[in-house]
Amino acid sequence: MIWDWQFTGRILPDVLRGLLVTFEATVLGSLVAFVLGLALALLRRSRLRPVSGAAWAFVEIVRSTPLLVQLYFLFNVLPGVGLRFSSLTTGVIGLGVHYATYTAEVYRAGIEGVPRGQWDAAAALSLPAHRVWTAVILPQAVPRVLPALGNYVISMFKETPLLLAIGVLDLVGAAQEAGSEAYRYVEPLTLAGLFFLLLSYPSSLLVRRLERRVR
Repeated sequence: MIWDWQFTGRILPDVLRGLLVTFEATVLGSLVAFVLGLALALLRRSRLRPVSGAAWAFVEIVRSTPLLVQLYFLFNVLPGVGLRFSSLTTGVIGLGVHYATYTAEVYRAGIEGVPRGQWDAAAALSLPAHRVWTAVILPQAVPRVLPALGNYVISMFKETPLLLAIGVLDLVGAAQEAGSEAYRYVEPLTLAGLFFLLLSYPSSLLVRRLERRVR
């Protein structure tokens, strides 16, 4: 018998716990990516060349190296300099920093898409710099880039299995563990694939609908 429903029911709670870890890593990683990405975008617009140059170099280095290598680096190097985190926390940092370099470019495109007249109007009103950004520029730039940010969240969700390399028991990790205990991999890996499909595809449709509304 190829499919064992009794075995499926027995391993389902373990797979769902792995799915919860995947959700946690995705949500927390997204928050890090959104906040750090915005900071990097603003630093790249700095008039101080050392600041903008350092931000540019950081973005290029992170984007040019594989996420898996970055995860190994964080997991093995941070303890050596006295920073000890759990595997999940290290994974969240890795995901967040990696995708922050992509969201930074998205934010930068959104900021540059704000009409020049808005900047001139803010200057004519003699608004302080923080008010220009919080009340004029960002409220117009961020909605424009929401669909792109949503796509990166979906990509991050699908890349969480890489965290298994540093010991995070996510959805795929839980499926592999359940399969190794009974030497049956059809049911657990199929469940993992179905969960990814059932969550990723509707999310992509939602992002497309959001993109049409923004346009």
